[in-house]
Amino acid sequence: MEEERSNASLEPHLSILVPIYNEADNIDEFCEVLFTVLQTLSLKFEVIAVNDGSTDQSMERLRDEAARRPELKIINFRRNYGQTAALMAAIDHASGETFVAIDADLQNDPNDIPRLLALLDEGYDVVSGWRQHRMDALISRNLVSSFANHLISYMSGVHLNDYGCTLKAYRRDVIKDVRLYGEMHRFIPIYAKMMGAKVVEIPVAHHARRHGESKYGLERVIKIVLDLMVVQFLDRYFVKPMYIFGGFGIAVLLISALTFLIMIYLKIVYGVSMIRTPLLLITAFTFLVGFVAILMGLMAEMVVRTYFESQNRAPYVVRELVNFEEKP
Repeated sequence: MEEERSNASLEPHLSILVPIYNEADNIDEFCEVLFTVLQTLSLKFEVIAVNDGSTDQSMERLRDEAARRPELKIINFRRNYGQTAALMAAIDHASGETFVAIDADLQNDPNDIPRLLALLDEGYDVVSGWRQHRMDALISRNLVSSFANHLISYMSGVHLNDYGCTLKAYRRDVIKDVRLYGEMHRFIPIYAKMMGAKVVEIPVAHHARRHGESKYGLERVIKIVLDLMVVQFLDRYFVKPMYIFGGFGIAVLLISALTFLIMIYLKIVYGVSMIRTPLLLITAFTFLVGFVAILMGLMAEMVVRTYFESQNRAPYVVRELVNFEEKP
């Protein structure tokens, strides 16, 4: 028992997650500022830096920093997988009960971390940074980002001003089972909200980039929209995919039935040959599409049941249990 308590006390309470791609010129200064801030906190911490296949001297700089900072842990990818994969790897290897994600480009300010943690202490589960006065290109970054943020907020129902800000704080229990792909790291607040988490947004500092160049382009907007569609589907129809496939299939079958009745009406009343109009083809095509959609819904239902039963997962998430006996 004493050994278990001793091991628990050695585990860090706070895990800082840092995705890095070609930030060699920023790493030394970033680590200096970050560790200065963290050492003022009365928390045991770790910093997990993920080198996402950098082609510059980022890994060498990280090794130098890790040699004199035992709290700095490095995950080195074989190639570039993207920011979402880097954050997912950091989450998978993190030991803390609280996570804070931050970029290493010195545009996010580590001095904002205590403010984020203070809101977690007030009972929030996710604290998202808002770059209220963003120091980036007006058209290619700020305007496009504003459009994307409004679109995401409208489609998801989770209204945030800045989904793209990496600086966020999370409780471990709200994201421990989240699996991220594509560009979905920015949707973590939506995943958390889906599980009943309390999400809040606060303004944070944002600085102009001094070294290196931005890794984001306009093409990311298309990826974000497609990933958002996936998130919305998982939110609304993951447990019952038959609702969307079956609903679509029935709607198309009704169209097929309607075109068939119109075709019969034209034949009986006006003597119009069935093969002289496109109605016969439309009827056959829509019937096949509707039938296949319903079959896809049935197959999706079997896949979902296999997913839950094979992993012994429940289709719900419990926040806490009161007055239940602890299972051995």
